[in-house]
Amino acid sequence: MTNRLLLTVAAFFVLTLAAPAVALPPAPPEVVAGRLGQYGTADNILTVYESAGRLFADGRGLKQAPLTPTGPGRYRADMSVIEFEGRRPTETLILDKERLARHDFGAEVGAAIHAKVKADPDAIRAQALAASPPTETGKQLPDLVALTGIDRRIKLDIRYATANNFMGFPLYERAGAYMQRPAAEALGRAQKALAAQGYGLLIHDAYRPWFVTKMFWEATPPDSRVFVADPVEGSKHNRGCAVDLTLYDLKTGKPVEMTGRYDEMSTRSYADFVGGTSRQRALRQILRTAMEAEGFTVYPQEWWHFDYKDWPSYGIGTVTFTELAKRN
Repeated sequence: MTNRLLLTVAAFFVLTLAAPAVALPPAPPEVVAGRLGQYGTADNILTVYESAGRLFADGRGLKQAPLTPTGPGRYRADMSVIEFEGRRPTETLILDKERLARHDFGAEVGAAIHAKVKADPDAIRAQALAASPPTETGKQLPDLVALTGIDRRIKLDIRYATANNFMGFPLYERAGAYMQRPAAEALGRAQKALAAQGYGLLIHDAYRPWFVTKMFWEATPPDSRVFVADPVEGSKHNRGCAVDLTLYDLKTGKPVEMTGRYDEMSTRSYADFVGGTSRQRALRQILRTAMEAEGFTVYPQEWWHFDYKDWPSYGIGTVTFTELAKRN
């Protein structure tokens, strides 16, 4: 093989490994951004979103319908007429003369959970600690490792070690993020691929002791339990093979804006949620592409939750973060 050919092959592999940053869509115009959101009721939502700088509507008989301006604050969508009244965040949408209020459905569910558990969180914790996880056999021995030791660009924002979570009080006695070694190494490879595009991984949660899963289940309303695992089966978090995460900008250190908030119990959390902005959806896809390339699968109801392919090999864990910190 000639030197010139060797150089050509080497250059090809460099370009392949260092994927260029994906060009993101621009932020939408202010008049468009101000009208994005969800309107109506939790069981019958109209989602107004942006694509290519234009407004679209989905739900209540409309299917990803473009909104064509017909006057100030007035649009046509298919055969329907849509009008916007008032200003964000109290703006009202009028769909064919039916008034639909704007809602933050995730915040409303969160407030209901806070109201339920704030009376006696210690009792909820004690009850969960007194319960026993399901018995399993034939599982691999755990090998939980700290994610921050995998790649220095992986950062932590462990909400369950603070009161800034959907339960409203700390669940973990200290902040930490651990996964089974093969999953942690796969996450490190995803971080390297994302770094070539200018992003770092920001971890919200990884391994989770079983008793916390039990607390989540008991506190969450039945109609929102699609967002929490049934403790009778245990979760992939309990097995050290699930991770909740988002992207941050390596240059600024700031988290990117996705289609919904972390741990938001609403349809905005769905991995295929059509709403938000083109830019938010593009960032969501960048994260998903990098994770899927390394053996992770997104949970359909949570854009931030990814399960590693080997999760069935590991049993449900109960070890605390204090114990894990001593081992790592």
